[in-house]
Amino acid sequence: MLMSHKGRPARIHYLQGTYRVLVPGDHVICAVTHQPIPLSDLRYWSAERQEAYVDAASSLKAEGRG
Repeated sequence: MLMSHKGRPARIHYLQGTYRVLVPGDHVICAVTHQPIPLSDLRYWSAERQEAYVDAASSLKAEGRG
């Protein structure tokens, strides 16, 4: 039986310049805006804080709160 991960959040380990999927899913949640981010669109994250961001502005905002 094939398992579908559509609509399920992935669990990710963020590294410098890449990430590793720990639990399959099709999206992650932005740590700032709480918007879902499809894995195919994931471009911004912090390996230090282990957080994903929907865009550069959200990433910058997270830097300011740290």
